[in-house]
Amino acid sequence: MPDQFLHGVEVVQIDDGLRPIQTVKSSIIGFVGTAPDADAATFPLNAPVLVTGPRMAGALGATGTLRSAYLAAYAQGVAEIVVVRVEQGNDAAATLANVIGDETLYAGVYGFLASASANGQVPRILAAPGFTSSDPADGVNPVVSALLSVATRLRAIVIKDGPNTTEAAAITDAALYGSDRLYIVDPAVRVFDQTTASNMTRPSSAFVAGLLSKRDRERGFWWSPSNQEVRGITGTSRPVGFQMSEPATESNRLNEAKVATIVRQNGFRLWGNRSTATDPLWAFLSVRRTADMIYESIEAAHLWAMDRPFSAQLLLDIRDSVQAYLDTLTTRGAILGGRVWLDPELNTEATLKQGKLFLDFDIEPPAPLERLTFRAHRNGVYYEELVATVIAAQGV
Repeated sequence: MPDQFLHGVEVVQIDDGLRPIQTVKSSIIGFVGTAPDADAATFPLNAPVLVTGPRMAGALGATGTLRSAYLAAYAQGVAEIVVVRVEQGNDAAATLANVIGDETLYAGVYGFLASASANGQVPRILAAPGFTSSDPADGVNPVVSALLSVATRLRAIVIKDGPNTTEAAAITDAALYGSDRLYIVDPAVRVFDQTTASNMTRPSSAFVAGLLSKRDRERGFWWSPSNQEVRGITGTSRPVGFQMSEPATESNRLNEAKVATIVRQNGFRLWGNRSTATDPLWAFLSVRRTADMIYESIEAAHLWAMDRPFSAQLLLDIRDSVQAYLDTLTTRGAILGGRVWLDPELNTEATLKQGKLFLDFDIEPPAPLERLTFRAHRNGVYYEELVATVIAAQGV
């Protein structure tokens, strides 16, 4: 502050100190698909629109994929969903091309990249129900490839439908991918359709997206989506063998091959923790998402620090803000622990003169309990106790 003459009293506000870091939203779903009968004013083509409830979703019309996808997630208790409507082509190939879209125009799946600017929401759970299930013989699904490209930029995850044919096909399909942001579900589900008054087959991905979003809001992003009851379905398109303690079941083989499934156990439940990651460090979907949300939250919270002049107070405020956030996450159970430090070997005179600051931190997201082993033992000493109890009762 430049010196000025003052004959009086003044208060100078000092805004040093740590800033609380708020976790970014992890529960926003993004669906891309078709809705030929939609109200074009409410749902313009290739525009990310935030749907806030089923009444608004009604403007999507009865045909296409978006309305049924919304209702599937809504059945899990989720109301706010970002949708990108694309034009239905003259054939399946043309429609698929429209779903993929154009990165330069923010069209198709790339419309999610414009969501923050358009409606203030960043979708972290992406799916294209009806367009990600394909024959593994055809190779990698192009819609999935495009979604993964978008997911990397948004720190999001992609839910893919399996081929919905056989166990072997699902396992073959999963082997085509190696992303820690991809979660595959097979088979499809059966849903009672009120229009036809009959059970219809629907993609599982929309229902699973709803489960992830619900889990995030009720428990936290560090919880696995597995072992939640799927609402709004009457069953699966094929029965999936399941027994909790038996490895030789279809559900266990699918999970081992990095395919989640839906089993019947006290209702129909999503079963599977793993993404298609090839790196064992990031095998669990919840671990990937935990790291993503922490990274994004720390970055977003430090806009205030940018372009301020270097000072010891600035460095301490940044460090202490991050440490306080990690301590809070540890208390909540989101991470097992976290520590922040300043490395003098990185923060040299040369780097600081260039306006660069390096701050290191570590975290450890908790893995989900995937295998619980009880070790049972025989103990013959209990016979001796039995005899001793009887003798005592006889008063001998």
